[in-house]
Amino acid sequence: MNARVHIFVSGKVQGVFFRSSTKNKADELGLSGWVRNLQDGRVEAVFEGEEKKVEKMVEWCRKGPEYARVTGVEVIPEPYKGEFSGFLLRR
Repeated sequence: MNARVHIFVSGKVQGVFFRSSTKNKADELGLSGWVRNLQDGRVEAVFEGEEKKVEKMVEWCRKGPEYARVTGVEVIPEPYKGEFSGFLLRR
């Protein structure tokens, strides 16, 4: 079964390779979607793919890469659309 989530990650998540590490992890799990930095210091992402893999990705985001300090993750489930052909870094 496929799933889609839209997430917002708070904390020290910019300037610590969060976006590129997220892309690497999403590629490793075979997920599609995108990730970007927001002006307010958070990171926003959309993940689509196999439900268990999406869950693993969300769990990874709760910690992030080595130098990140995640203080919060807002997860918004959305209907699966299958609209992405891969995982993109957005600006």
